[in-house]
Amino acid sequence: MFFSSLLYRISYNNRNKKRDHSTNVDKAMPRKNSHNRNAAERATDTFRKHGGIMRTSEALAAGINAWTLYAMRDRGEIEALSRGVYRLGTVDLISKPDIVSVLKRVPSGVICLISALQLHDITLQIPHSVYLAVEFSHSRRDPSIDHPPTKIFRFTPAAFNPGQETMTIDGFKIKVYSPEKTIADCFKHRNKIGLDVALEALKMYRERKKVRVDKLLEYARVCRVEKVMKPYLEAIL
Repeated sequence: MFFSSLLYRISYNNRNKKRDHSTNVDKAMPRKNSHNRNAAERATDTFRKHGGIMRTSEALAAGINAWTLYAMRDRGEIEALSRGVYRLGTVDLISKPDIVSVLKRVPSGVICLISALQLHDITLQIPHSVYLAVEFSHSRRDPSIDHPPTKIFRFTPAAFNPGQETMTIDGFKIKVYSPEKTIADCFKHRNKIGLDVALEALKMYRERKKVRVDKLLEYARVCRVEKVMKPYLEAIL
C-alpha cells in the first residue's frame, strides 16, 4: 500500500507539472506570435517605402531582422527576383523586373546595347538577357549574377561615363545610355550583337526620335567607330 500511494503521488505531481508547463507555453506563444506579426508589418512598410523591392543588405540596414526576412519569404509574402533581391508580394507587378533586379544587384551598372534599345523603343529585338555595362577595372572582378540571365560588358572609363541617363520605370530610377550613345555602342560591339541590329536601331531612331547628328558623331568618336558609322549616317540620315 505504501508504495502504491507513493507512486500515485509522484504520478499526480508530474501531471500537474506538465499541465503548468503547457499553460505557461500557451501564455507565452501569443506574445511571440504578436511580436512576429509586428515585425512583419514593419518590414512590409519598409518594403513599400523602397518601392516594394529590396536587396538583403538594404533590408538589414533598414532594420529588418534576417529571421523576419526569411520567414516572410517562406510564407510567400515576399518573392526572390534574384539572389539577394526580394519583391513584396502585395505590390503591383513591375514591367521590367529583370532590369530592376539586376540594377539592384549592381547599382553602379548601366543598361546598355539591346536592353537599352528596347527601353528607348528603337529595336524589334527581344533581349533574352539583360545587357549591362560596368566600368572596367583591373582590380575588380565582374559581378556574378546567376539570375536573371545577364550579359556583362566592360567599358573603359572614357566610354563608360558619357551618355548616361536616368529613366524611371514603375517608380524605380535606372541608369541607361542615351539613344545616341547606345547606337554608337552597338556599332562598337557589332561583332557580338550583329551589324544588322545596329543598322535597325539607326533606322528606327530616325523614324521615332529627334535626330541629333552632333550627338551621334560625338559618341561615335568616344567609341572610336566614327569611320565605321559615317557612311551609314550619310546614307540613312
